[in-house]
Amino acid sequence: MYTAVNMGGSYSKPKEIQTRWFNDFSAKLPSLNGKTVVVTGCTTGTGFVLARTCAEKGATVFMLNRPSERADAAATAVRETAATGALVVPVDCDLTSCASVKAAAASVRDKLGPDGSVDVLCCNAGVMALADVATTDGYDVQMQTNHLSHFLLTKELFPLLERAAAKSGEARVVNHSSGARLLPPGKLSAKYLGKNGGSLGGNSASMFFGGARWQRYHQTKLANAVFTHALAQKLSACGSKVKAIVAAPGLAATNLQVTTHSDGGMGATWIMAFAQSAEDGTMPLLHCCLAPEAANGQLWEPAGIKGPPVLKKLEPICTEERAVKMLWEESEKACGVWAL
Repeated sequence: MYTAVNMGGSYSKPKEIQTRWFNDFSAKLPSLNGKTVVVTGCTTGTGFVLARTCAEKGATVFMLNRPSERADAAATAVRETAATGALVVPVDCDLTSCASVKAAAASVRDKLGPDGSVDVLCCNAGVMALADVATTDGYDVQMQTNHLSHFLLTKELFPLLERAAAKSGEARVVNHSSGARLLPPGKLSAKYLGKNGGSLGGNSASMFFGGARWQRYHQTKLANAVFTHALAQKLSACGSKVKAIVAAPGLAATNLQVTTHSDGGMGATWIMAFAQSAEDGTMPLLHCCLAPEAANGQLWEPAGIKGPPVLKKLEPICTEERAVKMLWEESEKACGVWAL
């Protein structure tokens, strides 16, 4: 299991920023009574806000996190604000391990029973600009955490998504990309998806999001968008009622930057003065998960670096045929064949 190395520094918690839009936004979201939501990476930040909001709206919420005291505390906190009848179910899941992801998916299936279904799978978890190290499976720690394990989890839970779609007319897979899908420049490359962890450029970084650490992060966030486009195409082709949608948060103050800073990937933190709160940063993700108008293959993110979500067109770098085909092939090499 990958563990961040503390490099000193003073950025030990997210910058405190007043929430501006979230309360009005969340009040308009629909009831989730009778719905089941599975979300990864929800001890803090956008994942926690999403889990808490879905529980407040009445959903059964499966919280997939690495086992820790922080994960336990997050589940307790979500339960405390959950609506009557809502259930909060913690599930151990380490996204740096394919075996752990498969075990987590099996746990969700077992807990839901033979007729269970999943209405929303929110692939939220992510790490940013970490050191050039391999997971126990041999993949880059960023790519396995941010994309490959979410591809595997979606594949494993897809029958439950199909079951929900058959019951209610739709289900959703929501991926979490970022503006880093475009920067630093570089098209999606197969080497970042293979068993090349620890041999992908080293640990250079710069305050302007350059260097090998940020190139690897860029590749993972680009992979999130390309995966969404690829899955959306396949879902449409087979007539599925499951939607694949992608969100990007803009700049939000969460533990993502804290972990990156402690690992040596983000020396300067002045940019966080321009950030929004974690709650405001969760709006695009929630919109993709719950808003009736969010459709298959769409991207929702703020118009600028912060604010309410707006519909945007996926850029050509996210939809090029070469990248779509290559990502699916490389992801299947890592996770097994997935024939929709």
